[in-house]
Amino acid sequence: MTGALGPALVALAAGQVIVLTGDRLRGGDIDFAVAARHANAEAINFMATHGRGLICLALTPSHALRLGISLINPGAERQSGRPHGRSIEARTGVSTGISAADRARTVAVAIDPASTGEDLVSPGHVFPLIAAPGGVAERQAALEAAIELCLRAGTGDAAVICAIMREDGEMARAEDIAGLIEQLGLVVADIGALLG
Repeated sequence: MTGALGPALVALAAGQVIVLTGDRLRGGDIDFAVAARHANAEAINFMATHGRGLICLALTPSHALRLGISLINPGAERQSGRPHGRSIEARTGVSTGISAADRARTVAVAIDPASTGEDLVSPGHVFPLIAAPGGVAERQAALEAAIELCLRAGTGDAAVICAIMREDGEMARAEDIAGLIEQLGLVVADIGALLG
């Protein structure tokens, strides 16, 4: 795996959380991303602790359709531009649903090829985002980029992402978490590198 994205693809394949920059739709907000198949309780807890934003399951349109998840607001009226599906929870194997372990269980059920909509209930504590049909070429955002990176890394067609906030509650930029990136050896991937 060569090029600017090589380290990110290696990290995702190894189950590591990476940092995504260059979201063109959110004014420079940054996100954590991990392949959904590696989104265990530890990864979810890391995102909740260091990201502080909403933890979302990034799905392709076909994957969401298989699970019976559609956009909450598919029309043009009163549209925020955030492609959220209804929140979900695993039907079995969870308690309150919000713990890191419970959310990891919900993600695992949602990405299991054998799962259908019958294996999920709503509302829940995992928030699906449904990617644009054209992927990152159509929409240059963390959602589509995370899926594309996971596909290129050979780790499936779903990711878990979390917007990163500073301790004061403002949205973080890469320089705000430079210390964390260095301390933990986190890989940073810019969405623009996917567009070349």
